[in-house]
Amino acid sequence: MSTQACFPTSDIHTGSPYFGRMRTIIETAFYGNNVVRVPSVRAAYELAKNSPGTVVTDMPIYHGETFGLPKDAKVLLFNDGAVTGRTASARRIAGQPGVDTDDLNKKLLEAVYDSRYKKMYHAEVYIGLDPEFMVKAHLLIPEGFENNMYSWMLNFQYRSDEYVRMYKQSKPIDGEGDIYIFADPDFRHPEHPQGLAYFDPEMNCAAILGMRYFGEYKKGTLTLAWSVAARNGYVACHGGQKRYNLPDGKKFVASVFGLSGSGKSTITHNKHNGKYDVTILHDDAFIINSEKGFSIAMEPTYFDKTADYPAGCDANKYLLTVQNCGATSDEDDNIVVVTEDIRNGNGRAIKSKLWSPNRVDKIDEPINAIFWIMKDPTLPPILKVKGGALASVMGATLATKRSTAENLAKGIDMNMLVYEPYANPFRTYPLKEDYTKFKSLVDDLGADCYIINTGDFMGKKVKPADTLGIIEAIVDGKAEFKQWGPFENLEIMEWEGFVPDLTDKDYIQKLQAGMKGRRRFVSERYIVKDGYDQLPAEALESIEDLISVMCDMVK
Repeated sequence: MSTQACFPTSDIHTGSPYFGRMRTIIETAFYGNNVVRVPSVRAAYELAKNSPGTVVTDMPIYHGETFGLPKDAKVLLFNDGAVTGRTASARRIAGQPGVDTDDLNKKLLEAVYDSRYKKMYHAEVYIGLDPEFMVKAHLLIPEGFENNMYSWMLNFQYRSDEYVRMYKQSKPIDGEGDIYIFADPDFRHPEHPQGLAYFDPEMNCAAILGMRYFGEYKKGTLTLAWSVAARNGYVACHGGQKRYNLPDGKKFVASVFGLSGSGKSTITHNKHNGKYDVTILHDDAFIINSEKGFSIAMEPTYFDKTADYPAGCDANKYLLTVQNCGATSDEDDNIVVVTEDIRNGNGRAIKSKLWSPNRVDKIDEPINAIFWIMKDPTLPPILKVKGGALASVMGATLATKRSTAENLAKGIDMNMLVYEPYANPFRTYPLKEDYTKFKSLVDDLGADCYIINTGDFMGKKVKPADTLGIIEAIVDGKAEFKQWGPFENLEIMEWEGFVPDLTDKDYIQKLQAGMKGRRRFVSERYIVKDGYDQLPAEALESIEDLISVMCDMVK
């Protein structure tokens, strides 16, 4: 699948699937005489290197020529201001209740008008790394923000000869135009003090205004690409996927879903001390074909927290760009990055594809297991969920805690339990669509569903060794699951030190409170945003059944 950039005259009209007001405002800006097309990632590197405020480190980019860069290219560091995380409150999605597109389009018109005195750079990338699914995306961003453009081109797939050929082999998707993103980090408006991230997913376009943090550009672009995938027979996945290539020739494909800090990337990339031959698809963004079950990576590189990789860590060999980190001089008087979060929280870096030598861009085998990664203190380290309805609604009520990757409003408790459906805060379509597709992965494609708690269980920390040991037992086929007490659709593998006492009424009441929180969340979807994200009745009923059993247990 591929998108369209050029159109026959017969398609250029009102009512065409390729043309809407917001898209036309944005695309038109790309043709201004103040726009300079950036022809290559090498050109983007030179622009970023010379952009004011860039720290050109003495850290070489490993095999830089592999990525179209100069052989002597160095890791570039660029720092924003006080905001070093995503701002969810700035997002506006056309078509959702309460979103005034007339007002937002007028603000966008003014933003484009004000950009005419600026040199604007036009960059292109591909999203989706297999001819089965490839989307072309365009970014327009002002001079002075070359580092965001350069990181964007490296995060996604820049236009190399190989991928240009691959894209030409891809079959055009009817009704889907290229993605166009207009950006101006200097935008200011009293009604949008934290900036504005405005999306029209049906028209594959977005405006990212008043926002410098690179994560807004990465996730904003993915937001639109995932929407294209969702409309065309794929499950959009904010998670990681790996394949265990077992000695008997069997394959075990595991998909893990969790927000930043949940352990998603750790689980995806863990090599299990060499116990398995492992193949990695990606640790953050991929799609699953709903009919055939194959999976495709959306990005070639990795956007990771630098705090996870302290100075001297081997992984830092694969850094491409770094954002929001400190710098210093080492013992050889070389400028190097201070990777731990000393300067600010949520330091980030783009690491190259070479960091994971066992990487592939497509896994043909259907997934065997879905793992919802939770941080719910009432849940044991591992549960197996039976039936697609309960499996999918547990993903829709994925419980977690906030992370430093988010720019939160004052007063929000970082330790408060929240529900983030399918660990994907970037959805632009009704929640029911994801619910139905994940349910189908279980009921129709035969995937098993598990809940992994990587946080605390009733005050006791679940360590990474516990989580990895549990996963290994499942992969090896040695995990012994049994019905969890009276719960017909939940099974447990009793893990030493974390066995719940179902005779403890205090524990059951806390477990019940957690499930009531899920019931409340699902019930509120019938009201919030005029019911835009309401789920089928069976989703609520499956949670009600669990709560009913718990009520009997505490009588």
